[in-house]
Amino acid sequence: MRTILAVLVISMVAMFLAPVWVSAHHAFAAEFDGNKPVMLKGTITKMEWVNPHAWIYITVKKPDGTTENWMIEGGTPNTLVRRGLRKTDVQAGTEIVVDGYRAKDGSLRANGKNITLPDGRQLFLGSEATGGTLEGRDTTDAPQK
Repeated sequence: MRTILAVLVISMVAMFLAPVWVSAHHAFAAEFDGNKPVMLKGTITKMEWVNPHAWIYITVKKPDGTTENWMIEGGTPNTLVRRGLRKTDVQAGTEIVVDGYRAKDGSLRANGKNITLPDGRQLFLGSEATGGTLEGRDTTDAPQK
């Protein structure tokens, strides 16, 4: 009897919290501007393989010699691995080029569209529904319906 009661209580709690968990995931247009493309060349300082979006942290050297620390949002870790990105590709100290879209609030965050690795490989980093232009979109992915 206790097991049944525990399952019912856990189910009810999960049912009430599910909308909170779902609302925590954002749409591209809520945070990023598809009309503000950005191309960044920088050195990886950290890579977080976390859901719902992986994050690449890079240091970008500006023309005046100062540096900026950027956060680049990517797809889910599973999606990135299926597209060919490996943990060994994004180690701290690796220089990369990221093509993406700036955060609406002007912070040093971007939604990554493509990443170019030191060996010249270019991989699609963002989701299919970024809200930006379709140029550079990974054509191996199924089209959105």
